[in-house]
Amino acid sequence: MFTLLFIIFLALSFDFINGFHDAANSIATVVSTRVLSPRYAVIWAAFFNFIAFEILGLHVASTIGKDLMHPDVVDLTVIGAGLISAIAWNLITWWFGIPSSSSHTLVGGLVGAAIAKAGFGAVFMDSVIKIILFIFLAPLIGMVVAVVLSITVLHICKNMSPYRVDKNFRRLQLLSSAAYSLGHGSNDAQKMMGVIFIAVVTGGFLKITDSIPLWIVLACQSAMALGTYSGGWRIVKTMGQKITKLRPFEGFSAETAGAITLFTTALLGIPVSTTHTITGAIIGTGLIKRLSAVKWKVTLNLIWAWVITIPITALLAALLYWFAIEFLK
Repeated sequence: MFTLLFIIFLALSFDFINGFHDAANSIATVVSTRVLSPRYAVIWAAFFNFIAFEILGLHVASTIGKDLMHPDVVDLTVIGAGLISAIAWNLITWWFGIPSSSSHTLVGGLVGAAIAKAGFGAVFMDSVIKIILFIFLAPLIGMVVAVVLSITVLHICKNMSPYRVDKNFRRLQLLSSAAYSLGHGSNDAQKMMGVIFIAVVTGGFLKITDSIPLWIVLACQSAMALGTYSGGWRIVKTMGQKITKLRPFEGFSAETAGAITLFTTALLGIPVSTTHTITGAIIGTGLIKRLSAVKWKVTLNLIWAWVITIPITALLAALLYWFAIEFLK
């Protein structure tokens, strides 16, 4: 029982860290365009992160909880090793201001620990391959949608004065930021719901065929919202200022493109990276101005961080699993 409670504590800690690590995803654009102050931006994002499950369902939680690893392979040691690996990489990348994917740290950690226990047959490779594909597809989709939206907005507003455009999109950005936060909450918090569900099943308190209990849903959404409220200013600076300079209509286009992408993938149950999605959308808004408007050196460094996240967390989780087994002996 103590081990199960410790795993639940680790899972909620990951959600809290995910909240301040990925708070930048929800608020970077609305802060960098000065539509909201950082304080009010995180309150705004935290609220919509919390209520997301009521609007978009629990499809991603079901994918992580039931479709990633074989149930007979999963035990609390596997889950614990995966979570510790994911938390460690999240904290390292947060410290250096690198907006890596919390989603992929988790997937890498769980997959690495499961493979360490029972080999590659321990995981559903179709699900893993789909998640890996969306490392590249999510930012590309976000970028394309942002380009289309930006061109559409420019066409609609071509006869408006710059002052009027700025005024209107400052208001609209409140809606786009809320929509993006809903997408963020429907994706990121649900991953931990799936993990806690697996842990409780492993502990013998639920069956794999049961639905995810409300207390797990509320605990994860609360931890994510509190983490978002605490902010993540190192990564906000990278996302909001270092990739490209944003104006309110561009912030609106980026957030709306990210929200559309996340709504679609959440409804399909695909656990994509919110970090990758909004980064692609921000790049898309920059491309409308000119290629040089995007700081490609910063962007390439981010892509390298994305590529290495799953292998590093998988290897670290495998080492932690083997160490735990030896220690427990």
